[in-house]
Amino acid sequence: MSGPPGWPERVPPTGVPGWEEAAVAWLLDQCPADYRAYRAWRRHPVALAWITVRHLRAELDAMRGAWRDVRADLGPLLPPGSLGDVLGSLTQEGLRLRAALRSAELLLEAMRVRAPVRT
Repeated sequence: MSGPPGWPERVPPTGVPGWEEAAVAWLLDQCPADYRAYRAWRRHPVALAWITVRHLRAELDAMRGAWRDVRADLGPLLPPGSLGDVLGSLTQEGLRLRAALRSAELLLEAMRVRAPVRT
């Protein structure tokens, strides 16, 4: 049993006991280690999902900017023939971030559906 396409492999689908705890662990793995120090993220998983989406979007934007600027900024500083390695690493990280963002967005949407409605 799995969630929709893009759902994190380590997180059971919604409705399965423990899915939200697994989602929190996965989301924290996508954020800087310091985020683990904030109790609010564990107490309010929807807030953690929300901040994780924002964090991953910012990382993806930074990676895209790095890919765009690496030739001019680092090209002259790198040994001959090594720019391709750097571009390849940037490309792989961009793909990883894009997939992580999709997964985080799915978790956020699932948590929004479950979030209590305030009156």
